[in-house]
Amino acid sequence: MPTSTARGIAASQPKEVVVARFPIDLSGLRFIAGSEPAGVTDMEGRPRPDKATGELLWQLDLVVLGLEDGAEVWSTRIAGEPKGISTGQVLHVEGLSAMTWEMEGRHGTSFRARVIASDGSKSKPAGAAA
Repeated sequence: MPTSTARGIAASQPKEVVVARFPIDLSGLRFIAGSEPAGVTDMEGRPRPDKATGELLWQLDLVVLGLEDGAEVWSTRIAGEPKGISTGQVLHVEGLSAMTWEMEGRHGTSFRARVIASDGSKSKPAGAAA
């Protein structure tokens, strides 16, 4: 049976629930690095690993060009460190998906990519052997 906290919220409630995942059609879109890649950490400041691969998660802002309503900035995560990326650089992106989530009464959309690389580099997933 769930225990109650002082605020009346069940302590055994899941922290985050992914509601749905949607692949994004990348045709006609261009991407620019809006930030340097940074490691993702948990609430205690520890690096967060990807649940599927065990690789550490990284995040960077993608400036997305080619959308109907103009450019947008999407904070995007990737498993494994994307190397050789600097702010303002044109990027190659593969396997981009959007996920809706809900956590403690809040909700939103997060983005995840399988590959983020400099546009001039060889296309491969982050963390793959050279």
